[in-house]
Amino acid sequence: MNSTTTALILENVTLEYPDGQNNTVRALDNVGLSAVRGTVTGLAGPSGSGKSSLLAVAATLIPPTSGTVLVNGADVGGLDDAERARLRREEIGIVFQQPNLLPALTAVEQLVAVAHLRGERTGPAADRAGELLNLVGLDGQVNQRPHQLSGGQRQRVNIARALMGNPSLLLVDEPTAALDHDRSASIMKLLRDVTEEFNVATILVTHDVEFLPLADVVVRMRDGVLTLPAAVDQP
Repeated sequence: MNSTTTALILENVTLEYPDGQNNTVRALDNVGLSAVRGTVTGLAGPSGSGKSSLLAVAATLIPPTSGTVLVNGADVGGLDDAERARLRREEIGIVFQQPNLLPALTAVEQLVAVAHLRGERTGPAADRAGELLNLVGLDGQVNQRPHQLSGGQRQRVNIARALMGNPSLLLVDEPTAALDHDRSASIMKLLRDVTEEFNVATILVTHDVEFLPLADVVVRMRDGVLTLPAAVDQP
């Protein structure tokens, strides 16, 4: 796939679903957004505003009811399930709020497992995994399992794992929700650094308003509607 500086484009994206009571919920309402490689887009808004729905659509996990989703130039609407899965493996890294690491695997094995899904051989994958763990500050913890790591260290493994496929788009959902202030600040700085280091377009959902100034652009969601730009000091 050809590389483009704009890793994500959402055009007139609407997402609706039934609420189980013969009503329709509009989670996203005619949303337009683009994310450029090498930049962080901060996404703010109250709970239930549509932030997670936007990430799910951008990650190609949920097809929109209407509108266009382009990931690194590929029109997701024209892809079947297998093609969307391949696109996620090749172009999208996802950092969930909870790291969801496999308990039996060491830090380096967590990353190698992702590489195996891409058909990569163990040797080169382990080398790259070691490099990424070193980059996120875990060179001394590569052989430790999740229960041996702090919450901040587990989130660093999560970030390294998301970068394992050299994505063009990094989607990050509330990465500091379970961390204290110091660990949160460290994780936010790391995300800023890897965005520039890997020239990835990062979309960052966070409730920590004080960290939004780390973003290049801040947008705000309310009731499924996106407004941009938003003031970084808005609650």
